[in-house]
Amino acid sequence: MADKSVAAVILNYNTRNFLEKFLPAVLHTSYSNFKVVVIDNASTDDSVAFMQESYPEIQLIVLEKNFGFAGGYNEGLKQVSADYFILLNSDVEVTPQWVSPIIEVMEADQKIAAAQPKIRSYREGHLFEYAGASGGFIDSLAFPFCRGRVFDHCEQDHGQYNETREVFWASGAAMFVRSSIWNEVGGLDADYFAHMEEIDLCWRLKNRGYKIMVVPESVVYHVGGGTLTRESPRKTLLNFRNALVTMLKNMGAGELIWKIPAKLVLDGIAGIRFFLTGQWSNTLAIIRAHFLFYKGFFYWLGKRKEARGVQDFNQVGKMTGSVVFAYFIRRKTRFDQLDAHIRK
Repeated sequence: MADKSVAAVILNYNTRNFLEKFLPAVLHTSYSNFKVVVIDNASTDDSVAFMQESYPEIQLIVLEKNFGFAGGYNEGLKQVSADYFILLNSDVEVTPQWVSPIIEVMEADQKIAAAQPKIRSYREGHLFEYAGASGGFIDSLAFPFCRGRVFDHCEQDHGQYNETREVFWASGAAMFVRSSIWNEVGGLDADYFAHMEEIDLCWRLKNRGYKIMVVPESVVYHVGGGTLTRESPRKTLLNFRNALVTMLKNMGAGELIWKIPAKLVLDGIAGIRFFLTGQWSNTLAIIRAHFLFYKGFFYWLGKRKEARGVQDFNQVGKMTGSVVFAYFIRRKTRFDQLDAHIRK
């Protein structure tokens, strides 16, 4: 039987340097039915000219404006045909055998909608990388963390998280997704622009009973912070607004009544922490995020019906307690210290 068709789709915005550096490794992927597609999100650098001159054989989709991470993929993938899409950041270095292990796992279970490889730091290869590590999880207030990364603490990879496992969310830095299911749920939510849209997508998939997996036999290396740095006020605003939106869209009504106020209080504490450490622009970003959430409350509420899907909610990967309390109060900085409280 022929291999399922796989398209590694790189969304590019002004990162010609990453394309030049990392595309050769992607093209050397050891998988027979494989192609590479680059979606250019209206770059203002010479990315398009570089691709046309250096890689005329690669499908290049040029968008007329910057649709953001979410909208850029939604627009570009309308022009891509494959059984599986891989949403791949331009700043990811892949290894030759990175595709086959994940496709094998997904083909063995049709309920698996999305999956990710193990993601290590490109700069410090012995560490897990912030944006995904060895699989994504959330706590009871929808704070995300990873197997190998809790808040800003990235663990060393000693092979301790090499087990293929069901998780709550897969990283958008290297997300494998069935194209049929991508189309079924309408892809990413373009209103997010960027940040947390992959968690929202995975939550919507789980609301329909699908599974999300990490397959650590597949390994990639991620630079991170390629478009917006982790300390960027713009990223802070998007993260805090989108976290609230994700809760409103996907949580049960009974939970929302108290969890949204609790999340707002914790956001306020984060804002005070930023203020006391001199990061005033990030404090203002949190305040702006809250006002944008209030302003669009009924609009986001209108998206609940679609996001909640058929309500066969798969709770695997959700922590029963608070990762904020565990990390900041109880000083539990490693994933294995939290694992007992995560639904399997």
